[in-house]
Amino acid sequence: MRGSVTFVASDSVTDPRFGEQGGQLTYNSYLRIPQLLEQQIPQSDPEAHDEQLFIVIHQAYELWFKLMLHELDDARDRMLDGETYHPRLRLDRCKAIMKVLVGQVDVIDTMTPQDFLAFRNRLAPASGFQSVQFRELEFLSGMKDPGYIKRFRGLTEAERDRLRARLDQPSLWDGFLAAMRHAGFDTTDYDRRQSALRRIAADRATYGLLWDLAEALVDHDQALSLWRARHVLMAERQIGTKPGTGGSAGGAYLRSRVELRCYPELWELRSHL
Repeated sequence: MRGSVTFVASDSVTDPRFGEQGGQLTYNSYLRIPQLLEQQIPQSDPEAHDEQLFIVIHQAYELWFKLMLHELDDARDRMLDGETYHPRLRLDRCKAIMKVLVGQVDVIDTMTPQDFLAFRNRLAPASGFQSVQFRELEFLSGMKDPGYIKRFRGLTEAERDRLRARLDQPSLWDGFLAAMRHAGFDTTDYDRRQSALRRIAADRATYGLLWDLAEALVDHDQALSLWRARHVLMAERQIGTKPGTGGSAGGAYLRSRVELRCYPELWELRSHL
C-alpha cells in the first residue's frame, strides 16, 4: 500500500560477518593497526619532537612505493601480453600516487633545520639512498643501474636478490615495446621505433590506445622527475650543502638525478612531430 515501507531480508543482515554483531574481522585486525603503530621508534634520547614526523613521513613513502610496485608490475606484465587499456589505468593510478608523494614534502617542510639537527646525527649511516623499493621503482621504470648494488654495502642478501631480479626482469619500456609489436610495429632498432612512434602519433584515430599508453608513460616519467626535484629543494632547505647521512653528496647528488629520463625516446619524439 501507498506510504508503506517494505523491508527485504538480505545476507548483510543475517550473515554475522557483516555489522558489529559477532563480526569475525575488525578495522584494527584487518589493517593490523596496533602492529603498524608500534613501528615508529625514535633514536633520539630524550626524544626530539620532530623525529616522529620524520619517521611517519618516510614510512608512508615506503607504503606508497609498495603500492606503486604492485600497480606497475601489473602494467608491465599486461603490456608484455599486448594489452593497452589496463596498463594505462595502472599508470594513471601511479600518477595520482606521485601527486600525494610530492604533496607530502609540504608536511616535512614544516620541520625547521634546527629541529632536524636535533636528531639528524642519530640517523647516520641510514639514508633515503638506501630505499630498496625506490630503487626497484627506478629499475622497473627503465633506469637500471647495476652499480647501485656494488656501491651500497648495507643491503641484506634478500634485498640484493630483489634488486638483481629487477635488473634481469623486463622494464615498463620493454612492456610498451611488446605492446607496439603486438599492434604490428617493428621495434628492432631506434630508427624503426621512432618511425613507428611518429606513425602512432599521426594516426590517433587508429592507434589511440597506444598513444594514450605512451602518454601515460611520459606522465609517469614526469611525475618521478617532479618528485626528485621537490626532494632536492626539501633536502637543501634542511641541510644546505652538507653531505647526506648515508655518505652521498646530499643535495648535489639529488640534483644530478633530476634530469634523468626513463623513456628518452618518447621525449625525443616531440622533436619530430
